Amino acid sequence: MSSVYVPEGSFGVLDHGEIPAHTADWSNGFVAVMVTGALIATGIHTGPVRVQAISSAAPPPAPDEADQSWEEIIEVTVQAPRAELRVESLHDGVISELPLLSAQGPGPYRLRVHARGRDIARDKVRREPTEDYLLLAWPAGTTTGTVILRASEEIQEALRTPVPPPLPADAMPSEAERGDQIERDRLLRGGADPD
Repeated sequence: MSSVYVPEGSFGVLDHGEIPAHTADWSNGFVAVMVTGALIATGIHTGPVRVQAISSAAPPPAPDEADQSWEEIIEVTVQAPRAELRVESLHDGVISELPLLSAQGPGPYRLRVHARGRDIARDKVRREPTEDYLLLAWPAGTTTGTVILRASEEIQEALRTPVPPPLPADAMPSEAERGDQIERDRLLRGGADPD
């Protein structure tokens, strides 16, 4: 296991460091798939978590139902068009001790994320890790969608609460369009700047 520093409640499984956060689907409250890679929500707000990552060419066995050491397990499909899918701290970058998760080349990968301890220090700052994560990745083939293999109350609540779908990458306004909207809003307020 390696230590991953978490700023503001998440770390990434990113392809070439890209974070297209505007496309993140947080509907399960745990693993947010983006157009490339994914973000993983932690229980803590800031501090270290322990992460182990394993890449394989074939799907791993299903989780053992008798082993209840993992409190949450979710499986998703993530895209790795650059085949550089790695665990990253959103503060420190790539965790070099952890393996490349897209070792089979560019394309979609299944990512099974196991977690325990996310409820120990919810939204707190920690100096020592209280959370553990196990990430398993393999080529997805035609498999898509999210599979909840073990859910906490937080995941169940997130699934009950509708979340607006993420914006497609081409639906985001350009910098010029955002500037035009700000100017229109200012003029509609009679030329006054926002408070």
